[in-house]
Amino acid sequence: MSERDNDIEFDFFDEPATQEAAGRGARARRGPRRPVRPPAGITPILRLVGLIAFAILLIVLLVFWVQSCRGASKKSGYEDYMEEVRTVAGDSQRLGGELNSLITTRGIKQADLEQQLNGLAQQQQQIANAAQAIKAPGRLRGPQQHVVEAMRFRFSGLRGLEAAFRESAKTKNGNIAGARLAAQARRLDASDVIWDDLFKEPSIQELRRQGIGGVRVPDSNFVRNPDLPSPRSMKEIWQRIQGARTGVATTGGVHGNGIVRVRVLPSGQELSTTEDTTIVATTELAFEVVVENSGSSQEVRVPVTLTIQKSPTPIEKRQVISLINPGETQTVTFRNIGQPPFGPRTPVRVEVRPVPQEKNKANNTAEYNVFFTVE
Repeated sequence: MSERDNDIEFDFFDEPATQEAAGRGARARRGPRRPVRPPAGITPILRLVGLIAFAILLIVLLVFWVQSCRGASKKSGYEDYMEEVRTVAGDSQRLGGELNSLITTRGIKQADLEQQLNGLAQQQQQIANAAQAIKAPGRLRGPQQHVVEAMRFRFSGLRGLEAAFRESAKTKNGNIAGARLAAQARRLDASDVIWDDLFKEPSIQELRRQGIGGVRVPDSNFVRNPDLPSPRSMKEIWQRIQGARTGVATTGGVHGNGIVRVRVLPSGQELSTTEDTTIVATTELAFEVVVENSGSSQEVRVPVTLTIQKSPTPIEKRQVISLINPGETQTVTFRNIGQPPFGPRTPVRVEVRPVPQEKNKANNTAEYNVFFTVE
């Protein structure tokens, strides 16, 4: 082996060994890697930012919670108030129904009428006192004053009717008596206007303005017959009561009522007794019956019946006309008919029950043949 060969062999074996050893030594000196950490001054800042964000979140949630509680508390306050008003409204409306029954009672004596009017007035005064004691929340204090006003108008109207009936017993002039009574009955009618226009509608608007939903504003209607406050109606009532008091009829002539027409709602079709009518039955199906007082005396408590033949049980609806003057028409509407029979021809019968002393009963009933279909 030559000297050159020895040099080559030395280079081949010795130089890589030195590099490998150096590499292992370098790795041995570095050791395992440690996690990279942010500079020492940044960590407290990050923690502070996190705490601030958490605090802001808590404040936002707290604000929402407080607002929710306030909203629930406000709604609860309005609900409690309306519930108190609803009690007053319902009690007074019940008295209106009793008044309507009282003045439409056939054969009632004036002394009994005055006594019962006095009782109704006393009850209405107690209701007015209860209305005065109700505390209204917020902006409903103004409308609440009109609740009290409406109740007081009803009290004064009832008391006024009692006095007017007592005074009218001394006169023989029906027009004068009717005018006196109507002046007091208008107080009752005004109470309904006050309730609707100055309490109910403003309360609805205020609740809507405040975004309070689900709180129902009560209604209260005292006058059942819109014709009651008219001098003509009160004159007829006075004459009927005077006749019962003296035992001598103050109004004579013919008694009786008749059916003028029957219409189907909402289509407006008028039924015919001579031709069949096809009716599209919807959930809003209703029948409108127009009745006329064809006599010369005021009639009270006139029953009107609608009968739709159906197997096995007919559909029967009944309403009562509380008061109808001579020559006057009243409209009775029958709703919530239910499901009529579909397919075959179906008789629909309308009847106005005859009143005492009614002689002509030919126009008290009418029968119509119809076919009920669906759209």
